[in-house]
Amino acid sequence: MENRHGLIVDTELMPATGTAERDAAIAMLERLPGSKRISLGADKLYDTKEFVAALRRMEVTPHVAQNTTNRRSAIDGRTTCHPNYRISQKIRKRVEEIFGWMKTVGVFRKTRYIGTEKVAWHFSLTAAAYNLVRMRNLGLGTG
Repeated sequence: MENRHGLIVDTELMPATGTAERDAAIAMLERLPGSKRISLGADKLYDTKEFVAALRRMEVTPHVAQNTTNRRSAIDGRTTCHPNYRISQKIRKRVEEIFGWMKTVGVFRKTRYIGTEKVAWHFSLTAAAYNLVRMRNLGLGTG
């Protein structure tokens, strides 16, 4: 999701492995065009040494929520003290609205299809429908 308008930029469907969300994030970041430095906002699940190090190698600023429950966070003070980190953490919650819409309006609470290819296609189609509705609501679809 891009932060300015809350539109879905890319989708990736992977089998549930425990690290699939982080793996999908890396795969989607590798597909992004351009050389401009970007940030990635994410929840506590993404606060691992390996993931944060991978982001830094890709020159992506990790705006990952700190997971300090009985452990040390991979996100240090050089990231959390920046004002953009706090902004990113507030806006990051918008992605939950997208998943909520996809589950209710996009009938994605329980998939109708069997097989990764069909489910991925349905997921991408639902994401495109969400973007169309979002652009209409933002007034971006009118001349």
